Amino acid sequence: MFTFFKSKKKEKDIFTVAFYNLENLFDTVDDPITIDDDFTKQGLFKWSKKRYYKKIKKLTSVMTQLGSEISSYPPIIIGVAEIENKTVMNDLIYSKNLKEYHYDYVQYDSPDKRGIDVGFLYNKQLFELLSSKVYPLLLEDVEGKRDFTRDVLLVTGNFNGELMHILINHWPSRRDGVQESEYKRLKASELNQKIVSEIRENNKDAKIIIMGDFNDNPTNKSVQHLVAEGFYNPMQSLLDKGKGSLKYEKDWFLFDQILFSTNFRKPTINKHTFKYAEVFDKDFLKIHKGKNKGKPFRTYIWKWYQGGFSDHFPVYVYLKKNEV
Repeated sequence: MFTFFKSKKKEKDIFTVAFYNLENLFDTVDDPITIDDDFTKQGLFKWSKKRYYKKIKKLTSVMTQLGSEISSYPPIIIGVAEIENKTVMNDLIYSKNLKEYHYDYVQYDSPDKRGIDVGFLYNKQLFELLSSKVYPLLLEDVEGKRDFTRDVLLVTGNFNGELMHILINHWPSRRDGVQESEYKRLKASELNQKIVSEIRENNKDAKIIIMGDFNDNPTNKSVQHLVAEGFYNPMQSLLDKGKGSLKYEKDWFLFDQILFSTNFRKPTINKHTFKYAEVFDKDFLKIHKGKNKGKPFRTYIWKWYQGGFSDHFPVYVYLKKNEV
């Protein structure tokens, strides 16, 4: 561990990058073209404005704390997954907890059947948005029909003055079985590799961050293929220490990850260097008793309302700007 993290002193040259799966952050309005009926007042979960705004308040309170032990600022950028639309992104950035921090967002509607997407929040004072684009993940099911899922979002901008490219992902789940669904995540990995190649065609030394809920661990082939393309995965060492961002039955998994092109590890004047990664797994984010003790405190367990945060812990990293 780096020595400066032992101090509680706030560092003005340390900045936080984060990712958080927000677990079914739906508004309360029925979208007739997606399968979101469960998250309506009459739906399975009896989803109400009161429950919705309570979840917004809880999630944004967590976001402001990510990296706060060291950095003087809340996260400069936050990738998010399982958000329904622009309405929920607006409600996040204009919430009481976030509105003073000058956040804006990028979000596109994807063809996902449930209508859940990835998104990108950024502090307008420290991140200058230059461009954004989505790449569809083209998959087929066993019958050869299109299997609609989330797009990959590419955002390009100046992070505290340095040009960076950020890919935000939410890869296909393991619901149909780990092996049976592996080809889908390998396809998602290939799409990320293609995007990286396009970026590097224009700038071979581009600074690139890949983040997301990969539904695979750092040790799985899909993620290892990204590492082989010139990326460093700090989440590997966290997994080796027994850290996880979600728990299924008795096992912890670290599906939520942030990877960096290896040039983030080379200190250069006026550029940012990767310093440290962590899972934000504070006790208040956990269930405190019963058979699920220690797991993330989520909004629902099946159809029973719990009033928690998410079934995932957020992950975050510190970047240090190397001054003259």
